[in-house]
Amino acid sequence: MYVERIDWAEQRNGVAVARHPGIDRAVDALAPLLSPQHRFLRAAWFGAVDDGDAATLIAWRADDRPLAAIPTIAFGPSLVGARTVPGSYWPFRALPIAADATAEELADFLEHPVTLGALGQVWRLGPTYADDPATQLFSRAAAMAGWTVLSRPLGQTFNFDPATGWPRASTRRRLANYARQLDQQGAVTIESVRGARWSAALLDELGAIEQASWVGRATDGTGAKFLSETRRADWRRVLSDPVLAQMLMATVLRVDGRPIAFSFDLLTPPVQYSIASSYDEAFAAYRPGKLVTAHLVGQAAALGIERIDFGAGDSGYKREMGAEAGSRIVDLLLVRNRAASSLLQLRWGPECAIAAEAYRTASLLRHAARARKGRSRIDMLMAMGAIAAAAISVGE
Repeated sequence: MYVERIDWAEQRNGVAVARHPGIDRAVDALAPLLSPQHRFLRAAWFGAVDDGDAATLIAWRADDRPLAAIPTIAFGPSLVGARTVPGSYWPFRALPIAADATAEELADFLEHPVTLGALGQVWRLGPTYADDPATQLFSRAAAMAGWTVLSRPLGQTFNFDPATGWPRASTRRRLANYARQLDQQGAVTIESVRGARWSAALLDELGAIEQASWVGRATDGTGAKFLSETRRADWRRVLSDPVLAQMLMATVLRVDGRPIAFSFDLLTPPVQYSIASSYDEAFAAYRPGKLVTAHLVGQAAALGIERIDFGAGDSGYKREMGAEAGSRIVDLLLVRNRAASSLLQLRWGPECAIAAEAYRTASLLRHAARARKGRSRIDMLMAMGAIAAAAISVGE
């Protein structure tokens, strides 16, 4: 472990920064300090502890309370040296940041020499929610620390209030009719599983449903969550953390014991995030997906859920239920060299508005500090070259 402390006398909001190899379990110490919707951001969520190219930056305050963490893995060609925050693509990727962190503290973290050495010239955070307070605070702090934060749109979430009265009376009658028809095929059961009841066999069942779905039959399977043994192994690792096992829930519809539909959700009351859902196409006529959704809505209140985040995309059923457009989903790219970031903007997207304002405010102080340090032209050219290579390799 490499630890370096900023000279407290020279730092208004001094922090200690450590770089750990792999995904360090020290990340878990931050979990109780996060906002409720971010408490799933634990070490097991980000990846294997011994992942060869992973590294974790952890920052502490002067009183040794943890402030924030940045787990990363390699991203793109190795020569570029770009990094990215790992974790499940859905519901979103974010950094564990203490709920009471300030922009000044995070800026000290992000401009610390240990941090700069670990992150290199380019690193990525996304998908994430544009209106998430922690993401906005982080973006502002990154700009204050001299990073240019680029943003590209990935879509928009759909939020549903389970207390709105769906399913309506007419929908309930249709669903009851589908359930009766399905019951003629065999005994119908729906159960929700979480915590200690998770098993490798259940993950295999979710994979079997995906295999029989349109994703397994008509696509290359890259969007599936459980189809491959590799993906199921990833979820077994995540579920090995009992805290995450309790947060993650599978709701499975079976006919005579055969699994035919599921929903896979993350519970962070009062919000429930829908990560994946699927159904066996052979049973499509009975609307098994809607039957599972109706079951989820029916148990929401008992689980303390006031909002269900259905994620991005809508083929019509989300709005039909009464879901409304929610957060914009963005993909952030942080670039160290201001001038060279223009190369990446052509491939990635424009500068984040919040970060741009913070950058302009701090730019005069940064330029003065760089002038005093006497940064060489050779250093600048090397940074420009690295980012030019990144522009070609990470713009996808």
